[in-house]
Amino acid sequence: MTRENPSTGQLGRREISKVTALTNPLSGHGAAVEAAQRAIARLHHRGVEVIEIVGENAEDARYLLDAAVEKGTDAVVVTGGDGVITNALQVLAETDVPLGIIPAGTGNDHAREFGVPTKDPEAAADIVVDGWTETIDLGRIRDQAGATKWFGTVAATGFDSLVTDRANRMTWPHGRMRYYLAMIAELSQLRLLPFRLVIDGQQEIEAELTMTAFGNTRSYGGGMLICPNADRTDGLLDLTMVKTESRSSMIRFFPSAIKGTHVNLDEVTTARAKTVEVECPGINVYADGDYACPLPAEISAVPAALQVLRPKQV
Repeated sequence: MTRENPSTGQLGRREISKVTALTNPLSGHGAAVEAAQRAIARLHHRGVEVIEIVGENAEDARYLLDAAVEKGTDAVVVTGGDGVITNALQVLAETDVPLGIIPAGTGNDHAREFGVPTKDPEAAADIVVDGWTETIDLGRIRDQAGATKWFGTVAATGFDSLVTDRANRMTWPHGRMRYYLAMIAELSQLRLLPFRLVIDGQQEIEAELTMTAFGNTRSYGGGMLICPNADRTDGLLDLTMVKTESRSSMIRFFPSAIKGTHVNLDEVTTARAKTVEVECPGINVYADGDYACPLPAEISAVPAALQVLRPKQV
């Protein structure tokens, strides 16, 4: 189902009478199950037919979701965190089916971006039924083999992706604490990495960098404003490039990134681009917190690639 000539940033209204609900039961340490039940009860109360999907894994969920979209649905309502949302994006990108969000994850950066309440499933369900949609850009990653992955928030490479690599290898502890311990371990091995970036096929940057983030939206990691000026409707990615070998400097960097003031630091450079070719040996790309592919890869903004259900006023 292909959208016809959408206008990026346009706010429209849809009639929502039948939705497909996808839930990640593991999101928020099980909180997603209760959130989904509350949201679905609210949808039923407001006269919306709900078809529930429970996949055995991400691939199975994507297959079932694809089949549901083909059959026809007014919206796909995802309960969970950014990981399950990005799984849904692989199906919803460049279709006419809008995404509804019932936040129940750890970071909830998609929900934050669109003003969806993160602790009120009934209010989030009301946003779905009200039917206000915004047409936005998506990020797209294409690996060396030509495989693509869509993302909604930020793609990370360098220090932050190394931290995620390490956290994924750890079996204890769970939740944010595992990520914090992984960060401490990576700080002990902090080093500059040999990046090569080609921006829009013209400007080439070869530099030793700590990390580079590519933002379709502003935040990742539960509200860290890594790309504070990113605009989800401008057809561009915001790049945040960090260069420092100093552990103390990096420790100071992250509190400033929470507020978005890090872009004023001497060790930070920013840019905007439609498409960036990225190389850095041994580094993986993570997008929306999920593994995407190893570098090299092409990371680009695709205008008007998704419709999102959001409050009329954000």
